[in-house]
Amino acid sequence: MRMTFYKYQGTGNDFIIVDNRLSQIDKNNTKRIAELCDRRFGIGADGFILLENDTSSDFKMVYYNADGNESTMCGNGGRCIVAFAKFLGLIATKTEFLAIDGLHNASIEGDVVHLQMQNVSSIEVYDKHLYLDTGSPHHIEVVDDLETLDVKTIGAQIRYGKPYNENGSNVNFVKQLSYNWFAVRTYERGVEDETLSCGTGVTAVALAMHNISKTSQNEVVLQTQGGELKVRFKENTNGYEDIWLIGPAVQVYKGEIEW
Repeated sequence: MRMTFYKYQGTGNDFIIVDNRLSQIDKNNTKRIAELCDRRFGIGADGFILLENDTSSDFKMVYYNADGNESTMCGNGGRCIVAFAKFLGLIATKTEFLAIDGLHNASIEGDVVHLQMQNVSSIEVYDKHLYLDTGSPHHIEVVDDLETLDVKTIGAQIRYGKPYNENGSNVNFVKQLSYNWFAVRTYERGVEDETLSCGTGVTAVALAMHNISKTSQNEVVLQTQGGELKVRFKENTNGYEDIWLIGPAVQVYKGEIEW
């Protein structure tokens, strides 16, 4: 079967997106998904996304890591599928869609997508790191040598180490640039390498830095290797709510490939 696909990127975090409203794609073929994400033998991407019908919202997002396994929420992928839904004519400027962690609201103007993330009620603070879940699990460390840090090697050690073990965690390294501006580099599980950007990762960093008083602002700018993102939020007695991930989502090209 010939499959039509679209390549999207959000601050360098890139995805293969397929319109699967007719349920033509075999979602159990994880081997083929991994092959398509391979940068030398396939199309190449950090993840694979299916847009499907949903009875309770505008559409459903099904997300796979580059290793072919269905995964937890992807923030940049969520922003990209909103742009794709607009391209297909499914939405105008606002939408509600279903992802693995529940319903998400979003809006789009030009190539900038505002994506509402789930509320966060728990941030674990340790001596040298923080841990929280923003739809995906994130380990966060503040470092001084961010530019020269071996993110892939150190990130892999943390991702597979205690207490994460088999499930693993994404790993974020952070350097403060100003009162509400942070540079972030991320090792992503499932990709098993550094990615140019991670949406749930920068969301986690923004909340974590606010939680430990590195910033008092409720809008934080995150500088990733692939570009700039913003995270806006409100603090409440239980943690954080009304959390928005804001940044560009761009269609790179359209193609066909044998499924």
